[in-house]
Amino acid sequence: MSSRPGGSAPASFQTGFPIRPDRLVEARTPDDVREAVAYAAERGLRVTAHATGHGLPGAVEGGVLVVTRALDSVTVDPVARTATIGAGATWGAVTAAAAPHGLAPLNGSSPSVGAVSYTLGGGLGILARQFGYAADHVRALEVVTADGVPRRVTPEREPELFWGLRGGGGRLGVVTSLEIGLVAVERLYGGSIAFDGERAAEVAARYLEWTRSVPESLTSSLAALPYPDLPQVPEERRGRYVVSVRVAFTGDAAEGERLVAPLRAIGPALEDSFREMPYPESPTIHNDPPFPHAYYGEGLMLRGLDAERAARVLELTGPGAPTMNVVQLNHLGGASAERPRVASAVPYRDAGFLLRLLSPLDGTDVPSVRSLYREVSGVLGPLVQGRAANFCFGGGDRTAGFHEPETAKRLAGLVSQFDPAGLFGGPYEG
Repeated sequence: MSSRPGGSAPASFQTGFPIRPDRLVEARTPDDVREAVAYAAERGLRVTAHATGHGLPGAVEGGVLVVTRALDSVTVDPVARTATIGAGATWGAVTAAAAPHGLAPLNGSSPSVGAVSYTLGGGLGILARQFGYAADHVRALEVVTADGVPRRVTPEREPELFWGLRGGGGRLGVVTSLEIGLVAVERLYGGSIAFDGERAAEVAARYLEWTRSVPESLTSSLAALPYPDLPQVPEERRGRYVVSVRVAFTGDAAEGERLVAPLRAIGPALEDSFREMPYPESPTIHNDPPFPHAYYGEGLMLRGLDAERAARVLELTGPGAPTMNVVQLNHLGGASAERPRVASAVPYRDAGFLLRLLSPLDGTDVPSVRSLYREVSGVLGPLVQGRAANFCFGGGDRTAGFHEPETAKRLAGLVSQFDPAGLFGGPYEG
């Protein structure tokens, strides 16, 4: 274990918030995590865990920062169709390890996201409508709780903690590894189709209509963003406001072509990348930026969405907005709406869509972004059920709405039992 005063911050994908802990611990083994938690508990210091830093909730000021990046082991059992993954493993590494066995994890769109933290927040991935949330496929967790005790948590051992850790986020301890179920997916039909943003409202309306008829084996999203006029941006998108639809479908290519035909019928496309691909190439569907940057974000779980409200949201967040914004609308339902055999704390199962807003912070003040998000939320009104914790980037300033009141109350009971001193952040709010 490397432990030192927290003067030098670890590298983080999120660069928008300062990281200034009192002590920085770079864990190389689960026992290092145990020692770090015990050290913090003895001194009444708050503990924050940090893997890749994609979902950093905000500034880290004081306390003990436990960097789990070195705990990056990935072991696949092809017979049991499981993977055991360390707290620092990324989805790219898990996907690469599973693929030779014809298996895949329930990963998100970016291969550089930490697999464990993503899953603890629920884990809404590119195959969510067919297989549900990643949290529902967890078989066991290794976690260090606030008393410094390492625990193996399963449905049979610590069932209430097993419920809360899956979807409750990281406020019940530092998870050092997960055993997860894998799915038998070797290839996909998928990609994206992009249109000029001047047609954003029309594309959104056609997309919403299209989602009413697609099968659960197809998971999709709509995205809208202005691209900078820079040489590294593809020429067809350079300097333009672009709206696109992304698709991941596990059926055969011929059926995939039939399903995306209504999207192609929308009209001339700037780009059409639909194709059959090996599963490890699935990150090309979204092409998330691979480089660290500063950003702030919101994730709103919606009961549904109509074309009029969608058009207004795109108008507020488009090229005329006071800040640059990336908008993504994820189509939910299917398996993501089903209650798993072993219940978890994943909230808002009946949501029809997830609206994700992301705003780069370079040269932008956070209050103006918050103001815009409040305006968007006002447009959506009663359609908003709550927030998606995994997508409230910089969300440490917004602690309410991540769970339904009854779920939050149950999670608060777990905090009282396992972390009464609030070492990992204190109570949950409904």
